[in-house]
Amino acid sequence: MNVSPTYRSRLQVATLLMLATLLTACGINNIPTLDEQAKAAWGQVQNQYQRRADLIPNLVETVKGYAKHEEETLTAVIEARAKATSIQVDASTLDNPEKLKQYQQAQDQLSGALSRLMVVSERYPDLKANQNFLALQSQLEGTENRISVARRDFILAVQKYNTEIRTFPGRLWHSVMYSDLPVRETFEATPGSEKAPEVKF
Repeated sequence: MNVSPTYRSRLQVATLLMLATLLTACGINNIPTLDEQAKAAWGQVQNQYQRRADLIPNLVETVKGYAKHEEETLTAVIEARAKATSIQVDASTLDNPEKLKQYQQAQDQLSGALSRLMVVSERYPDLKANQNFLALQSQLEGTENRISVARRDFILAVQKYNTEIRTFPGRLWHSVMYSDLPVRETFEATPGSEKAPEVKF
């Protein structure tokens, strides 16, 4: 049977369109899409941690003016901030569980130091009434809430990504096309983080 070139080219186009539709519907793009979503969620976590780090110098300066006897607490906050901001991270940190854990521990230490500072501030009525301190405290509380939301969103994004590459058909696409993309680590609570910080007066 002799097939005309026009018919053959139409058949090829129809076959390509059908294949493209099937491949799109089968989830071939899910893994890179979910990987990018996890990276974007991680960027939001970093953004909120940076916002907190930017607030700390003003907070420390405000407290310093009222709580001169709390040098140890202020120093702990300054040192924890320095350590937290010294750890350089980017999207590649998601591929390095050890660096991710190190970053998380530094941020947790900073959270603990800030909690102690807030508890110490309760001893100074003039500080608690200072408008600048109240504004900074409010911004810090809002930032802590944003950090919590950003971390939750990151955990969910990583869960979706990891589930996709561990289940069918994502597992198949991962082994065939995306084997360079690893399983992602997520945040874990630091041991003892469920306890409130101890402050001795």
